[in-house]
Amino acid sequence: EVQLVESGGGLVQTGGSLRLSCAASGFTFEDYAVGWFRQSSGKEREAVSCISTSDGSSYYSDSVKGRFTISRDNAKNTLYLQMNSLKPEDTAVYYCATTIQWGDYCYRDGLHYDYWGQGTQVTVSS
Repeated sequence: EVQLVESGGGLVQTGGSLRLSCAASGFTFEDYAVGWFRQSSGKEREAVSCISTSDGSSYYSDSVKGRFTISRDNAKNTLYLQMNSLKPEDTAVYYCATTIQWGDYCYRDGLHYDYWGQGTQVTVSS
C-alpha cells in the first residue's frame, strides 16, 4: 500500500523557517517524481515544488522561488521542503504527492499525481 506521511508543520512567525518531511512507503520511491502542494482556506490548490529522480531537476512556484528548497533522500524514502523567510500568505495545508502512474516527471498540476499524503498545517503569524 502506497503511503505518504507529512510532518514538520506548525506555527511560526513571519520570517521564520520550517522544514517539512514526507515519509514514503509502499512503492519504489527513487523511481518517481514527488512534489509539494498547498491549499489554504477558500483558495485553489497550488503546486509549490517538485523534484524528479532521474536528473534531480526541480521547479518552484513563483510565490516561493528563492525561499523554499525541495530535496529528497532516496535512501530514507523521504522528501523534504525547507521553507525560509516565511510569510503569512504561506499559511496553508501542505501535501506531498507522487506520480506513480505518470512516471518520473514534474507535472505542475495536481491531476497527474495519483497518491497524496494527509497534509500538514503550516501557519505563519504576522
